[in-house]
Order: sequence, then C-alpha cells, then structure tokens
Amino acid sequence: MKMKIFLMVCVLALVGCQAKGRFSDEQIAAMRNAGFSQNSEGWGLGLSDKILFGVNESELTPASKNTIQTMAKNLATTGIKHVRIDGHTDNYGKADYNQQLSLKRANAVATQWAQGAAIPRENIVTRGLGMSAPIASNNNPQGRAQNRRVAIVITAP
Repeated sequence: MKMKIFLMVCVLALVGCQAKGRFSDEQIAAMRNAGFSQNSEGWGLGLSDKILFGVNESELTPASKNTIQTMAKNLATTGIKHVRIDGHTDNYGKADYNQQLSLKRANAVATQWAQGAAIPRENIVTRGLGMSAPIASNNNPQGRAQNRRVAIVITAP
C-alpha cells in the first residue's frame, strides 16, 4: 500500500513538473509574431538580419534600440520575463578580444530589452560566444556581417 501511494505521489509530481514552464497559446503567438521559432533550447531568434554590428562595434543604432524595446514590451505583456541573449562576432581579431566584444553586444541588447520589457536586468542572462558559432561563412563580407549578431533564447515564461 505504501508503495502504491509513493508511486502515485511520484506520478503527480512528474505531471506537475511537466506542466510547469509551458508557454501559453498567447505567448507562443507573440513569439511567432516577433519572428521566434522553436528550437532545441526553447524559442530562439537570431537578430543578424535586424540588428547588425559593424566591425569592432557593440553600439546599437537608435532604430535597433527601438526594435528591441518594442519586441521586449510585446513579449513581456504575455508574461515572458526571462531571456538569454548570446552575442557573436565574425572571425576577425583574437579569440579573447572577440569573446569580450560579443559579451558587450549581448549586454547592449539586454539593457534595451530590460527597458522595453520593464523587467529587472537581472532577469536577462548574457553570454559572449565570440567567433565560436558562426551561422555563415567568414570568407566574404556578407557572411561576416551575419556572424556579427545576437541571438535571443526564451526557454520558459
């Protein structure tokens, strides 16, 4: 009898764990509307086509700041209060410098996200991945421009 009760408690606990952290239909619609797509980590958006950084730059343009803040505000209204932002660089420069530059890029976007979403900056995790994860060839200017990017990942509401 004790074993049956124990198993029932375990099953209920597992069901509860599975339900926790699920996105609502409204959140999914808002993420899709913003251009996010589901991936192995949750929901992701690469901003290489919307927010490009020049060579050796981590400063966002006023238009990019507005885009980020608007996106963050729209998602925050659905209850999404935590994100991860990964910064990336092209392959020019030394690895340690590029890692620092990519973190500066992620932090620049995180600051704008926090302002737009009206959430504490601490709710946003940033990572600088340097040149370790290119999405395009670094053999031409167009590919390098695409690699100077940030990616936003949402894993739970």
